[in-house]
Parts: sequence; structure tokens; C-alpha cells
Amino acid sequence: MKARLDSIDWQILKELQEDGRITNVELARRVGISAPPCLRRVRALEEAGLIRGYRTLLDEKQLGHEVTAFAMVGLHNQTEADLVAFDAKIQSWEIVRESYMLSGEVDFILKCVATDLEAFQRFIISELTSTPNVDNVRTALTIRRVKDEPSVPIAAMV
Repeated sequence: MKARLDSIDWQILKELQEDGRITNVELARRVGISAPPCLRRVRALEEAGLIRGYRTLLDEKQLGHEVTAFAMVGLHNQTEADLVAFDAKIQSWEIVRESYMLSGEVDFILKCVATDLEAFQRFIISELTSTPNVDNVRTALTIRRVKDEPSVPIAAMV
């Protein structure tokens, strides 16, 4: 169900996506309301689960993670128990930064970040392909990042 938000709520979400470190006073000024109701609205958006959290985005390459790659995983079986077991395994892999279950020929796509190609290959060989129920794995190394927009497109909603 789509959330019922007014224009101020949408503006709050837009501003927080652009700068999660903004003070409540500055946020209130930008959306045109006073600070106390602004804070109440932000807390309500958090409690409703529309704001899932706040993060700092780091530059992985500057921190020594030179390789970003994707692993497309096919499973032997897709029973609920098998999917839950694979989901749990994914959670334990530090190298996997994002994971999506897909429809079609591939069951999962994993976004992986590794210090180097050797570390990524070790993960694929020693961890991923040896995981129970994994049928096949295809990988793709990224060449360059073309777009990195980890936010929801809400400009048209404001």
C-alpha cells in the first residue's frame, strides 16, 4: 500500500535523502514549518518505516576495495526452506553488499565488493559455489560506475 503523504512529508523525505545530516532546524526551515512539528513528522515517518535508517556513504576504492562485481546464482531448488537457508548464508558473507532474489533464469544476484580480484575469486570458489543448493554461478566484473543514486526518485511527488 502506498503511504499517504502530504507535500510537506514528501519535501522532508526529499531533503533527508539529499542530506541525512541536516539539522531539524534547517530541515524545518527548508520545508516551511517550525522545528517541533517537523521533528514530529520525521519521527512519524521513521515509525511508519518510510525512513529505514541513516547511513554514511563511503568510497570503497579509497578504502582499499578495488573490485565491485556481480554474481548471478542459480539454485537447484527454490522451496521456501531452501530460499530461507540461502538468505541466511548471504547474510553471513561480508563481501556481499546487496542481494536480490529474481524471477527468470537467475535466482539471485549478489553485488560484491572485494579488496582485489583474488579475494573475489576465493569467495566464489571457496564460499559461494560450495554452498549447499547452489547449482551455478556466473560472474561479471564492473568496469566503471556510470550511476550511483542510492535514493528513491521522489522529486515528482513534491
